[in-house]
Amino acid sequence: MVSNIKQQKNNWRSTRDGFGEAMLELGKKNKEVVVVSADLAESTRVQPFAKKYHERFIEVGVAEQNMLGVATGLALEGKIPFATSFGVFSPGRNWDQLRVSICYSRANVKIIASHTGLSVGPDGASHQALEDIAITRCLPNLVVLAPADFNETKMATLAAAKHQGPVYLRFARQASPIFTVTKQTFIIGRAKILIPGKDITIIGIGPLLYEAILAARELAKKGIRAEIINSSSIKPLDAKTILASVKKTGRAITLEDHQIHGGLGSAVAELLSQSLPRPLKIMGVSDQFGQSGQAEELWEKHQLTHPYIIQHALKLLKK
Repeated sequence: MVSNIKQQKNNWRSTRDGFGEAMLELGKKNKEVVVVSADLAESTRVQPFAKKYHERFIEVGVAEQNMLGVATGLALEGKIPFATSFGVFSPGRNWDQLRVSICYSRANVKIIASHTGLSVGPDGASHQALEDIAITRCLPNLVVLAPADFNETKMATLAAAKHQGPVYLRFARQASPIFTVTKQTFIIGRAKILIPGKDITIIGIGPLLYEAILAARELAKKGIRAEIINSSSIKPLDAKTILASVKKTGRAITLEDHQIHGGLGSAVAELLSQSLPRPLKIMGVSDQFGQSGQAEELWEKHQLTHPYIIQHALKLLKK
């Protein structure tokens, strides 16, 4: 369910901050947890872990391929390594090591990707990971998670540490609303219904999901009840929850800060086409690179904000 959302921006927290806090908690609880960094400790929020648990922090420098090699070796020796970088670098530059060294051998490595999607903002197209879900979702043995806010990122990180096997965790740079409840239980492979509805299903991931909540509130004023699903576990996908919702509503929209090809929308389309064919609109970045700008400005440019969600919902409701 959705918590009471504080509208003031000074109360917002980024998902990367949620990861950083979770790592401090893990460092205290489990001495097998190790962090490997590729020269981005401050940006990925593992610097506090490095200061407090310096004997369990390894800085490899600007060498993302080596980072995954080191992390694999640590995992094979019984450690729980968290390999941290930006999404464009990991898995962007080290996909071969991720595929062969980690996924093929089921090495217990957690691949942490900060600054994904359009959240990188002013850093521009070269640093905006818009393809990372596509290149990770296709890999056998790899869990793919994209938590929605600060609270859920903390819980997802703790769940990843308990999971035996490789996990890819995706989160954002910018501060965003906290809209999931605290002390929630994060279950890999489970989606959450944030707002129940009966007329249309809207499935989203990451901080962008807040736009779906805003859309649901506006649609409610028109007498339309949208069901909002947080599908933070992209792989494995919660087929049961999604199918039950779409069977009830008859139509669906997916929303993601990623290319429309290969991401959450593709995963849902694969599911529906094989099990429950229904009208579906995939909202994401439409086969193009990003550009410099604030995250909210880029969401608007790519028509991912709540007014566009409402437009697509109304069109689908006519079908």
